[in-house]
Amino acid sequence: MARRLAVLLLLPLLAATACTGGGPRVSQTPAADVPGDIVVASGRDVTGKNGIRQQLIDAWNRQQEKENSRYHARLVELPGSADEQRSQLLGALQSGSAKYDVVNLDVTWVPEFAEAGLIRPLADKAVDGDVIASVASTARWKGKEYAVPFNSDVGLLYYRRDYLHEAGVQRPDLGAGTTWQDLRSLGDTLDAHPPKGFEKAWTTQLAGYEGRTVNAIEAFASATKDSTLTDASGHYTAGVQELTDGIAELRLRTEKPYTLDDAVDSDEAASLSDFADGRTAFLRHWPYAYRTLHQSFTPQQLGVAPLPGRAVLGGQNLAVTRDSQRADKAAQLIAFLTSAESERCLLDAGFAATRTSAYVDDHVKCTSAPTPGATPSASPTGERTDHMPRDPAGRPLYARRILLPALQKAVQRPRTPLYGAFTQTFTAELGALFADDPPSDETLARRLDTALRRALPD
Repeated sequence: MARRLAVLLLLPLLAATACTGGGPRVSQTPAADVPGDIVVASGRDVTGKNGIRQQLIDAWNRQQEKENSRYHARLVELPGSADEQRSQLLGALQSGSAKYDVVNLDVTWVPEFAEAGLIRPLADKAVDGDVIASVASTARWKGKEYAVPFNSDVGLLYYRRDYLHEAGVQRPDLGAGTTWQDLRSLGDTLDAHPPKGFEKAWTTQLAGYEGRTVNAIEAFASATKDSTLTDASGHYTAGVQELTDGIAELRLRTEKPYTLDDAVDSDEAASLSDFADGRTAFLRHWPYAYRTLHQSFTPQQLGVAPLPGRAVLGGQNLAVTRDSQRADKAAQLIAFLTSAESERCLLDAGFAATRTSAYVDDHVKCTSAPTPGATPSASPTGERTDHMPRDPAGRPLYARRILLPALQKAVQRPRTPLYGAFTQTFTAELGALFADDPPSDETLARRLDTALRRALPD
């Protein structure tokens, strides 16, 4: 199993909060100001070389050629981690050293770039009512639309149906009513009847980076009734008791009897590999793992369900830069890339689409960049070229029943122009919870409260 998945894991499996476009025709050099070029700055694409984002840009370029337009879109790939990409974008836009017209921003970066005046407000109704409400809210800051959601993300629970069946569980299908206590009980059953290779009940991303922040916010939001820790202006609003409750929930979720030891040092790729190797029965991960895992597992072996409690919203939004000399055309490009058809293309390729119609309207189809495997006619032999389960309309099988409701119910991370300072502080302070001699919940909460008040001053 591990050998079969190894090839898939060579794909650029970045944190889902930073997975953005790529492909063989992507420039990796700073963008020069070439007349007619609409330059899009983004990170890499989890759909691999010549990924779906590049294909959509190619489709827009073909449309421009048919219209005898002088404009041409070009994708510039930013190397490095999400934090490194953010720093590159900030530096380039503040200094004017790179002539980007469109930037693909993590949803947590929108307030920072908007507050700094690096991206411009868009026209009213740039984000229409077809965009999932929770997702649409990530594009706004202080009452203005600064971006358009491109692709979304949300935490999901992947699980081994075959492991549960082997351990004697009569109903190995998990659903929306599954709780963390249910997972603990199933973990006890698996410990009593361990499948070959099984070590612990679950794994996730707890290394000292954004993955730890995401897992912690999911625990905090579940324990404290959707607290976002900040108000609408980005000011810190939590207190010691609220933090104590959140830390207690995070501690419960990550107890050593149930959590793989390696989870403390794991990111998306490591946790995915450990789950694929059979070391755990449960995995918290993002939607792109659905396609990746199904290249090695059958539907009888692998299941997916909403994450118990509250799940965090991720994804990327497209914005027009302040200094773009082609702002109107850049906005037209964004409208194309985020249209109903484009969102359907993203969904078929394995991303979480931002529009409700992509999930529920069979008349919305991907024709500009059809995904091999989405329809029988997509391959010369008439056979599917991937193994991802799909519904009769060609969507990922879980999209309408599981993914869409999860997105609709998802919670955001704190919205603040100082998000970088927040997540660094949050991640660092919570590291004590995973030490050999962790402090009490209240002690850690007081430390965290003090540190966050310094990081997010009024």
